Amino acid sequence: MASEHIAIVPAIEKDVPAILCFIRKLAEYEHLSHEVAASEESLRRHLFGPRPAAEVLLARIAAQPVGFALFFQTFSTFLAAPGIWLEDLFVLPEYRRRGVGRALLRQVASIAIRRSCGRLEWSVLNWNESAIRFYQTIGAMAMADWHMQRLTGAALARLGEKPTT
Repeated sequence: MASEHIAIVPAIEKDVPAILCFIRKLAEYEHLSHEVAASEESLRRHLFGPRPAAEVLLARIAAQPVGFALFFQTFSTFLAAPGIWLEDLFVLPEYRRRGVGRALLRQVASIAIRRSCGRLEWSVLNWNESAIRFYQTIGAMAMADWHMQRLTGAALARLGEKPTT
């Protein structure tokens, strides 16, 4: 298995079904399948439309998609520099521990360096100990003083209902 060639390639529009499949498998792994509202149409529009909101890399072994990384640009006011937020990283269970996740992360880090980004950031569920251990081996640091916040649905609608002009 060490001789397997892992190809990391930018996703193209015809990869949308594979991307959606990976999103659903990731949600299942994270016990969050009930939150998936993504569709092929929404992915096409937001990933490959006139103003893409994110980018996707696919990991392939023998032309078979085995994992993906979905990321987008952020901006750090403290650094006055762009950054990259890694929204999702997922490798099919049967391909884990073969270097696929590391290859995906390495490619995202390479993109960050080429784009003069000051940061590559992501979140990880606190119960995902194997991922946390993996991230520690590559030098990632947990941001213990920071807590993620989120507005969705009715709360988002209420807050954005009457913007000041």
